[in-house]
Amino acid sequence: MTEFNPSPKDFLFVPLGGCNEIGMNLNLYGYDGKWLMVDLGVTFGEALGVEVFTPDPEFIIDRKDDLAGLLLTHAHEDHIGAVPYLWKYLQCPIYATPFTVDLVRRKLDDVGLLKKAKIIEIPLSGTVDIGPFNINLITLTHSIPEPNGVAIKTPLGTVLHTGDWKLDPDPIIGSQPDEKALRKLGKEGVLAMVCDSTNVFEPDNSGSEGEVQEGLIDVMGRYKDSMIVVASFASNVARLESIATAAQKLGRKVTLVGRSLDRMNYAARSLGYLKNVAPFISHQEAQSVPRDKLVLISTGSQGESRAALNRIAHQQHRSFHIEHGDVVIFSSRIIPGNEKRISALMNTLVRLGAEIVVQNKLLGKTKIHVSGHPARDELREMYEWIKPKVAIPVHGEPRHLREHARFAEECGIKNAIVPCNGSVVKLAPGETKIIDQVTAGQLALDGSVLVSSNSLVLRERKRMSVHGTAVVTLVFDRQEELAEDPQITLHGVISETETEERAKRLYTDIVREISRSLDELPPHKRERDSAIEEATRVALRRAVNQRLGKKPLTEVHVVRIN
Repeated sequence: MTEFNPSPKDFLFVPLGGCNEIGMNLNLYGYDGKWLMVDLGVTFGEALGVEVFTPDPEFIIDRKDDLAGLLLTHAHEDHIGAVPYLWKYLQCPIYATPFTVDLVRRKLDDVGLLKKAKIIEIPLSGTVDIGPFNINLITLTHSIPEPNGVAIKTPLGTVLHTGDWKLDPDPIIGSQPDEKALRKLGKEGVLAMVCDSTNVFEPDNSGSEGEVQEGLIDVMGRYKDSMIVVASFASNVARLESIATAAQKLGRKVTLVGRSLDRMNYAARSLGYLKNVAPFISHQEAQSVPRDKLVLISTGSQGESRAALNRIAHQQHRSFHIEHGDVVIFSSRIIPGNEKRISALMNTLVRLGAEIVVQNKLLGKTKIHVSGHPARDELREMYEWIKPKVAIPVHGEPRHLREHARFAEECGIKNAIVPCNGSVVKLAPGETKIIDQVTAGQLALDGSVLVSSNSLVLRERKRMSVHGTAVVTLVFDRQEELAEDPQITLHGVISETETEERAKRLYTDIVREISRSLDELPPHKRERDSAIEEATRVALRRAVNQRLGKKPLTEVHVVRIN
């Protein structure tokens, strides 16, 4: 094997995203000089003005001429969300089933790349050759239409890449998992299973969407005199049908609140999904429906600041508001890391007089949400069907991956490999093991520009958010002397509780420190702006740190009068 250029004798696996976190999936398989990418997703957060993060694809961009294609397992944002941002650097064909193709086309069209991208639609349970890789899709269930397990076949062995999945006997939308195909694959022999780890700590099974539909009918039926808002993930099309079905049985009209819900609804209906529920009414039509006959399905179950539910809660939505006695049902799970903002959103809704309903012990066995990922009983069943020689956990934080590896061994799998982002796993020939580490990391979408999550601009923004900023202007005359006192502007440094006298004293102390520092500069350094700027920066930060315990980000402007 030349350095990360797999020959016909090498079968490699390299995850660049999804192996230190839940989300942001990017997986690479290498064989016969070519690479196959499986999924290209994002993760969401709200830090330093950035909301979208993608994996860093530097490793495969350097090898893009050998990238045979991008295969998308399903249409969740953590699996397809980075396509509009990163595809232009890859320029490879995209392969997916119809529902995912529809949403990817819309994303690429939004950024003007649709006509440039080659998109190949694969039928459900279809097969396709992508470079030297023979691909066989296997239908699974998840919280979105058309989730696919991917059997990746090479002469050196077969890998089952599960994508996101569960075993749901009543999925509401889509087919049940193709147990026959999974068992057949297991009998043919599987070298490794690269498998979802999200719910490895959960006992039993994840539950069925059919149970949720019945639970929503029960819970929504308890609130006969209230407007009901149901917050859910926009991509959970089965949940849309469950909520709408419950509303119809209770004589209520349903409207969607949130653009991502509108897009998902349009895509689903255009491909024959949601055919069992009536069309959702418009916001204008909803205004004439009595509040006790109305259900809003809203985005924002994770407390996202720009989502519809947050705008409703803060009385900023043009069409809907919360009144005392309204009910907000969170038909979703809390994604780790979102606890604080979800709690803040719930408290805001409660202050408006809303009643909050979540999946908890008060509901007993009644379910208003089930996960789309496998719990331990489902994982055990999948291992019994596939019988891989090696288990490779992905889609999880380090604690999930470690526990999944331990559990796989409990299920009889003798070899379990725990990768991290950037691990180079040699699948075959010989012993499957991690043999090296390549570049991996995160990119942040800063406005419309992708930057490293460790970039100077984000580090500076973090410092500004903690310590504030200071701007100093120095005016020098022809004799290299200060023509006037330094002009200082501080932002986010002095608390509004400080008295005017103390603030004035601080400015005086800063001016004194800067003047003293400049007086101590040798004559030859006073002629160099860079030396003056550094001396001023050090003096200001020393003065502020001594008095306030802060080190503001400092900018110095030097003006010389000729």
